[in-house]
Amino acid sequence: MKINVEVECTPEEARRAMGLPDFTPVHDRYISMLLESLEKGAPPEMLETMLKGWAPMGEAGMQFWRKLFDMTSGGMSSGRD
Repeated sequence: MKINVEVECTPEEARRAMGLPDFTPVHDRYISMLLESLEKGAPPEMLETMLKGWAPMGEAGMQFWRKLFDMTSGGMSSGRD
């Protein structure tokens, strides 16, 4: 026997129904701190450390992000290729 149940709800409604905590204030604070750091001119070392956590592909992922930032910053490179 096979039973399919479809539930239509928003992600917020699903989170509440499953009893998961609401991390919206934490997420908003993290994003505001990140934007504030970038507006002040974050050092390249900080960006590299942050992107390592976002790119689980190791060095290949870092090369991708480095090239992407180089392209968006007008080709200014940090000297690493």
